[in-house]
Amino acid sequence: MNRRKFLSYMGCGCGGLILNACSTAPITDRKQFKIIPESKLNAQAAQVYEKVKEKEKLITDSNLVQIKEIGKKMENSISQYFYETNQNDPTANFDWEYILIKNDKVRNAWCMPGGKIAVYTGMLDVTKNLNGLAAVMGHEIAHAVAKHSVERASRGAILNASTQIIDILSGGKLSTVNRTTGMNTVGLLSQLGIMNPFNRKQESEADYLGMIFSSLSGYDIRETVNIWERMKKFNKGKAPPEFMSTHPSADNRIKKINEWTNKIIIDYPPINIS
Repeated sequence: MNRRKFLSYMGCGCGGLILNACSTAPITDRKQFKIIPESKLNAQAAQVYEKVKEKEKLITDSNLVQIKEIGKKMENSISQYFYETNQNDPTANFDWEYILIKNDKVRNAWCMPGGKIAVYTGMLDVTKNLNGLAAVMGHEIAHAVAKHSVERASRGAILNASTQIIDILSGGKLSTVNRTTGMNTVGLLSQLGIMNPFNRKQESEADYLGMIFSSLSGYDIRETVNIWERMKKFNKGKAPPEFMSTHPSADNRIKKINEWTNKIIIDYPPINIS
């Protein structure tokens, strides 16, 4: 098969794939590209979550009780919001679960696809209070609600396929360069030029949606900006330049959060659960 035919077939195939994979993120209506089944990622996430529970030291104190209480409020508020606005509930297939991991050196929390959530004890030094904890959990839950992992997996699959196509069309020159330099040239350029800016867009979207979910659940989202002020102090200026990072800079986050706060409080007041 010559290169022209190869490109023609790939173009038709990818075009059909893209048309069938178009959707939008909840609330923001941002266009999304998703070709990896959500059910597949949810199942994989559940397996990994079980391994995390086996490996890590889990805490079952009053902090975990607070985490579960916040989580339950958000579960109910998110579902009720989509019900009241006549939209499909993106959490309908979630199997929610919460753990608190004993690690005071890790200031982090995450939510896997399907609602599998973990908070590290080190993060509690940053959250300080219920509103702060809700802000962090809202952000992490927003990643799962907006199906960000599905998007990343889908884009990763396309990038891998594109890299192989480029290598074929260049007669294997990229492979030769990579072997000689020890670098994944296309992968590096893709990260800096495509994936990192895209991931920063997702992070900003999670900030926004997380504030909405916190507000709907009855928490004071004015505490959100204080979270990032404290994170700045903990990081002590060690954050990488934003163009090399998958996350927006703390200063940019704080600026946007301040811009969003009043409007979100007005537009997304605490929701009544019937």
